[in-house]
Amino acid sequence: MKSHTSRRQFLKTASAAALLPLPAIAQSAGPKVVVVGGGFAGASAARFVKQADPKIAVTLIEANPTFTACPFSNGVIAGLRPLRAQQFNYEKLGDAGVTLAFQPATGVDAQAKTVTLSGGTKLAYDRLVMAPGVDLRWDGLPGYDERAAAIMPHAWKAGEQTLLLRRQLEAMADGGTVVIVAPANPFRCPPGPYERASLIAYYLKTKKPKSKVIILDAKDAFSKQRLFQNAWAALYPDHIEWVALSKGGKVNAVDAATKTLKTDFADHKADVANVIPPQRAAAIAQTAGVADRSGWCPVDPVTFESKLVPNIHVIGDAAIMGAMPKSAFSANAQAKVCAAAVADLLAGKTAPEPRLINTCYSLVAPDYGITVAGVYRPKDGVLADIEGAGGVSPIDAPRENRALEAQFAEGWFKTITGEVFG
Repeated sequence: MKSHTSRRQFLKTASAAALLPLPAIAQSAGPKVVVVGGGFAGASAARFVKQADPKIAVTLIEANPTFTACPFSNGVIAGLRPLRAQQFNYEKLGDAGVTLAFQPATGVDAQAKTVTLSGGTKLAYDRLVMAPGVDLRWDGLPGYDERAAAIMPHAWKAGEQTLLLRRQLEAMADGGTVVIVAPANPFRCPPGPYERASLIAYYLKTKKPKSKVIILDAKDAFSKQRLFQNAWAALYPDHIEWVALSKGGKVNAVDAATKTLKTDFADHKADVANVIPPQRAAAIAQTAGVADRSGWCPVDPVTFESKLVPNIHVIGDAAIMGAMPKSAFSANAQAKVCAAAVADLLAGKTAPEPRLINTCYSLVAPDYGITVAGVYRPKDGVLADIEGAGGVSPIDAPRENRALEAQFAEGWFKTITGEVFG
C-alpha cells in the first residue's frame, strides 16, 4: 500500500527542496512538459497532462507550497469564512506523479527550451505550459503602488491583502463609507467587484447599518448587471451606490495618505478604500515573450499554443481568450483542453477542435446566489460564444431558487478544488 506524507511533512520537505544546492530537481527521460504556475489553470494542466499520458514527465513550477484561492475569498472579507478554507497544498499532485518545484520561474529560453528557476536550475521542456496568472499594473493608476496597497488594499490576490481589507472593515466606525474602485476590462474575475460590494453590504447591513458602499467604476456595464442591481434594490437599497463611467465613476488618481479617490466629477473620501487596479499577464509571461503590447498573451484557441512563441502554451487569466472570461472555471476548462492537446502534439497527432464551458457563481448574500454560464468554440482566432448555449439566472426567480444557487456555488467550489488539489 502506498504511504501518504502528512501535510506537515510535505511542506517541510517541499521547503527544504526549494533550498537545496543545484542541481536539485531531476527530470526523467521521455517527453518533458513543464508547467509554470500552480493555480486552477496550472495545477489542472499538470494533473491532466500526466493523466493523458503517464509516460510524459511533468514538472510543476510554483513559488508557494500553499495555494490560496480567490473564489469565495470575498466571503473571507465579509467575515463569513476563514482564510484557511481557501488554502490548499500540492501533496496529491505529487502523489499523482507530478514533480514539484517550489521556486519562482525567472526566465524562459524558447530556443533552448529551458525554464530557469530562482535558484539557477534550468529545466528542459518539449512543451511548456504557462499559467502565471496576473500582475497588478502599479503604473496603471496614478498614486497607487505597492506602498499605497498597504493602506488601500486591492485584495485581488487572496491572502494577506484579503485579511487586511477585512480588518479595516471591522475597525471602521458605523456610518463610514467603503469605496470600491472597479477597473476597465479586461481583468481577473469580471463579476468579482460586484460580488465583493454585495457581501460587504451584507456585513454592513448586519453589523454597521449606518454605513454604505460606493462602487466607482471605469465601465458603463458589467457582468450579471441586471441580476446584481435587482438584488441590491431588494436587499441593500440604502447600502450600495454604483457610479458608472458615464456618471463620473472612472478614478483617475488616488491619494493614499487621505484615502481620496479622484474622478473627473468629484473627489471621494473613503473610510475604507478597496482599489482594484488594472492588470496584465504576470511578469514571467512578459519575460518569456508570450505577451503582446496589450500585456496579455494571444494564443491559438484549439491548442492554446502561443501565437508569438512556438512550443509554449498559455492558459488561464494571463491569456487572451476572446469571449471566455478570466475565471477559475475557465482556467480549469482550458487546462483540460490544453493538456489533451499537448499530449496529442507530443504523440504526433492533431488536436481536435474543442468546446469549452464556463460557469460563474456570485453570492449577493450568504443565501442568495446568481449565475452566468457560457459555451465557447474557436472562431476567427479566438474563443467565441456559441449563441443560445449559455445564459444567466432568471431575473424573476423566487428567493428559494437564489438560495439553491448559493448552495450550488458552495458545491462547485468543493468540487473544483477537490479535482485540482485533492
